[in-house]
Formats: sequence, structure tokens, C-alpha cells
Amino acid sequence: MTGLRYVYAVCRPFGAALQSQLTGVAGAPPKLLHHCGLVAVVSTVPEHDFAEEPLRAHLEDLDWLTATARGHQGVIDALTTVTTPLPLRLGTVFRDDSGVRMMLEAREGDFLRTLDRLEGRVEWGVKVYAEPGTGEPAESAEPAQRPDAGGGTQDGPAAGKAMSGRDYLRRRSRSVKERESGLRKVEEFADRLHETLAAHADDSRLHAPQSAQLSGASGRNVLNAAYLVPRGQSEEFVEIVDRTKDEMPGVRVELTGPWAAYSFAGEKP
Repeated sequence: MTGLRYVYAVCRPFGAALQSQLTGVAGAPPKLLHHCGLVAVVSTVPEHDFAEEPLRAHLEDLDWLTATARGHQGVIDALTTVTTPLPLRLGTVFRDDSGVRMMLEAREGDFLRTLDRLEGRVEWGVKVYAEPGTGEPAESAEPAQRPDAGGGTQDGPAAGKAMSGRDYLRRRSRSVKERESGLRKVEEFADRLHETLAAHADDSRLHAPQSAQLSGASGRNVLNAAYLVPRGQSEEFVEIVDRTKDEMPGVRVELTGPWAAYSFAGEKP
């Protein structure tokens, strides 16, 4: 078999078969490589795309990266239905099967400990957003009138009644305070929700809030968390999240999963 070995995940041996038509990165079907009481899930990928230099260049190509991530995730999702996989980082590549075996030997103890911790568990993601406008007073929707040097405004004759500079600053200060108060309430709601969900999970991780510019999601992300939940308790966990979705106006709660436990694949911090 020629080409490089792309590694998706490490698992304990399992008896169920993967989907016969399953393909992964670069359209290649995954195979199971057994060694040291572990299984590496691998496929063959072309060297001209996945050797060190071309891979580094491809990681700057959003279209290529998206297609590769989709193939990687498809294999992880299929594994999650039949076993508890320990996902490896996107773009984990070795020269050949021998290199994969050496990796399994070198990290055997860490892999086994982590698989013990993840066994029978899945990851759920929860995000809380303050919707656009949350905490803003109704008057803030009106065009702001900037005072001129003479105490009036510079918005022209149609701007309405002029404000003094002091009134303008007072109004702006009140608007900022009300907006900050509204955001604090959303953050307090998110904190309470996280405490509740963490109590119903075996472990949790708080990730940095996502930038709306990068994610494309509307609103301000105030909670971006992952929870490690036993499969048998997932239905109860989902119900808890669903009950909160309409609890507070101006707040959006998003639930994703169940996923392989990406956020818990490393050693616990």
C-alpha cells in the first residue's frame, strides 16, 4: 500500500463493523490497525497533499481545509456509533503503518487512561448568546444627536429638539449603563446554566467565547462550553437544556452533539 497514513482516532478493539461505503479524507476508506491492545483508525492519503510542506500550505486553503475536516469528521461520527473513539488532531499523518505502530507504543499508557475516562461518554456543546440589542433601551434606536459647539446639534433642521452637551452625555451614559446591565443579566444566566449542566456531567470545559465575525452567528457569545455526559444520561441532559431555551428574553441557547469527546481527549487540566 503506497501513500501516507492519515490517523483519525485511537480506540479499544471493537467488534462492530464500520459502514461499508464509508470514506474519509481524500475519499479513502478507513481501515483498522491493531497494535498494543489498541486500534488506530487510518486511511491512505497522497503524499503530494499530505507531506509536511504541502500540508502546511493546504492549511491556508479554506476550501481544502473544509473538505478535509468534513472527511475527518465523517469517520469520527461513524466510529462514535459503534465505540468510544479518542479523536486525534486534524492532519495527523505518518509515513507508513510502522510509524503508526511506533506512535501507539509511545503513547500507549496515555491512550488507555484517556479511553478509560471517556468510555461510554459523549460530548455535548452548549452556547449562550445575548441577542443583538439585548440590554439596549428603546431610545437608543433613535439617531444619536451630536451637540455642536453652541449647545445645539449638528443633525440639521430635521433633527428635532436640540440637546445641551450635558443632556447628550447623560443620555449616552444611561444608555451604556442599561446595555451593560442587560449583558450582566445574560452572563449571570449563562453562569447558572453552566453550573446546572456541569452538575449533570462527568466533566466540563469552558472554551473562549466565539467571535461573531469569525463564526457568523448573530449576537454576543457569552458561554461556549462542552460537557462530557454518559450516553445513558444524554436524554436528561438535553431536556435540561431545552427547558432553558425560553427562560430569558433576549437570550439564545444552542445545543450541539452528541459528539466524540474532542474537548476531553487530552489530559485533564
